[in-house]
Amino acid sequence: MISLQEFRSSLEDVLTYTRDNLASIRTGRASPALVENISVTTYGGQATLKVIELATITTSGPQEILVSPFDQSTLQDIEKAIRDSSLGFSVSVSGTQIRAKTPPLSQEQREKYVKLVTQFAEEGRETLRHERDEIRKKVKTTFEAKELSEDEKRRAETDIDKVAKEYTDKIDEMKGRKEQEVMTV
Repeated sequence: MISLQEFRSSLEDVLTYTRDNLASIRTGRASPALVENISVTTYGGQATLKVIELATITTSGPQEILVSPFDQSTLQDIEKAIRDSSLGFSVSVSGTQIRAKTPPLSQEQREKYVKLVTQFAEEGRETLRHERDEIRKKVKTTFEAKELSEDEKRRAETDIDKVAKEYTDKIDEMKGRKEQEVMTV
């Protein structure tokens, strides 16, 4: 039988993935999400871990991110990884913390990031449509196998479309909020 609950669960995963992608896009404000997924080669080249696995990440004001490593021996490795990232942070070490200041965005950069927001949102919508098409195929197969009546098939398709529309609207809402964040000076 077709499970709307499983369908909702897979769409929830798509929503989470899209939200994570959008969070990684830089706005004019500092956010821990900007640095948490930067890969760091540490422990003498023995391990490659993400910053979030090596340190506590907080913000200090609208333009500064503070990174406090759990193990002080990784401090220089984390600093180097953040400095070498394509985000353009000005990085400094003060005591046991790394301070990463976000440079202000130019209008051109803002427009580039808005295009990236649109791209990530479209990827999310495409994945959502793919999930919807897959479950509709299951409904059709079940109907052709005479396990569903015509009315049950129509009702299932209507429910599937309703749920898909609900999640598409959520992606569009996230996209709108992120675009506004990026364009706010």
